[in-house]
Formats: sequence, C-alpha cells, structure tokens
Amino acid sequence: MARALTINGKTQTVNSPDNVPLLWVLRDELNMTGTKFGCGVASCGACTVHIDGEAVRSCQIAVADVWGDITTIEGVGTPDNLAHIQAAWIDHQVAQCGYCQSGQIMQAASLLAQIPTPTDQDIDDAMLGNLCRCGTYPRIRAAIKDAAARIQEA
Repeated sequence: MARALTINGKTQTVNSPDNVPLLWVLRDELNMTGTKFGCGVASCGACTVHIDGEAVRSCQIAVADVWGDITTIEGVGTPDNLAHIQAAWIDHQVAQCGYCQSGQIMQAASLLAQIPTPTDQDIDDAMLGNLCRCGTYPRIRAAIKDAAARIQEA
C-alpha cells in the first residue's frame, strides 16, 4: 500500500505492506542505510530514529503505525555543518567499530532535547537501551556532556 512519510523534512512515498518494520522501509525501500539492524527485538538501540522527536526503535514500529515525522541519522547535521552531538562524538573519538553509533547519537540527541544539561544518572538512564559492543560508554557520556555545553553556548 502506498503511503506518504515525512523523513528528514522531505515527503517520501513508500509501498511496503503495513506490517513491515520502519527499519526495513528505511533501509531496503529508501536506501537509507545509516539506521542499523542490530537485534530485531528493540534491545540494542542500533535502529533508533526519532518520530516527532521521540527516540524509538524502528525495528519494532510497523510502517502503518508511524504517527509523525521521522528523523534518521541522515537528517542530523550535514557533512559541512555537523550537529553539536556529532562534533562532540568526533572530538571524543567515541566510535570504534561504529556500528551502534547512529543509534547512540539519535538516543543522545533525544536526551538533550528533553534534558539540556543531563547528569550522569540522566545519561545512564537514557542510554541504557543502547548497547556498544566496543564498550565506549565513558566516551559516550563525555561526548553527551560536551554536546550539552556546546548547545548551551550556541
């Protein structure tokens, strides 16, 4: 069934069946491969996107159940104008293998939109469902704090 979705500010028409997870619509139908498949059961956070600003696991949202505008990692910043969170991620050398990083950044961006100056506990609570097999959690926390400071200064 054809349906219009607003993704990163652009209206896109997709033709996937109603029960196909948003993750696969993004990756397979629209060729937006920044959102990653990790576990398929919403346990790892690699597939995190925003729907109306809320961080959600796209592997568990059927395309028919999308309730608002979608933002993916491709919609955060641009190569010439990185978002504060992306710049902090680079400065703190957060990524090692990099596989989980788009989901980590999307979750962190949602946190900072809700809590502009998060505490360590706020960060730990918000990031709990995003797994990093490389164990870069201390760098993730530092990058989030740095991004929060950059946002406050802007």
